Amino acid sequence: MIAIIDYDAGNIRSVEKALLALGEQPVVTRKKEEILAADKLILPGVGAFGDAMERLHQYGLVDVIREAVKDKGIPILGICLGLQLMFERSDESDGVEGLGLLKGEILKIPDSPGLKIPHMGWNSLKIKPDTCLFAQIPDGAYVYFVHSYYLKAEDPDIVAATTEYSTHIHAAVEQGNIFACQFHPEKSSEVGLQILKNFISL
Repeated sequence: MIAIIDYDAGNIRSVEKALLALGEQPVVTRKKEEILAADKLILPGVGAFGDAMERLHQYGLVDVIREAVKDKGIPILGICLGLQLMFERSDESDGVEGLGLLKGEILKIPDSPGLKIPHMGWNSLKIKPDTCLFAQIPDGAYVYFVHSYYLKAEDPDIVAATTEYSTHIHAAVEQGNIFACQFHPEKSSEVGLQILKNFISL
């Protein structure tokens, strides 16, 4: 069973639709017992870091996610804001602690002449060879981004893909049972569906 963690994130339905298109029957839930019984977890998200962490705390999901991922070893995929929440802190919300599943910080995309922020649209990925998420996906594949903040992971070895937009962006990470992408696979056409399929088949 694939559980999509429900904390009122904006892109839950589009993630659910993409999984249904792949023949899966995902459960959208914030129930502890369903999350801990899942084979795979997806943490979606759009919006502000601080608001999202507040809702995760409000629904009692912070400890549940840590237990599922750290103690039970359930594979998790963070998407967009979901990726950012997995790390320790964000420029967007000073003093707010993230889930801390991985080490690194979320920084504001620097202003650059001719580039709009938020970064919104299709960008190509520089893909690290032999990664799980990007099996059967060619280097340079295009995916869809919507974000004003970006990940700088503490350990470059966990970075599975990067992109360039005003700065060098860590676009996807893999470490053990933890996977995440800054872009939206559910809005990234066939490439995105293949990424979701790769995660499902882990």
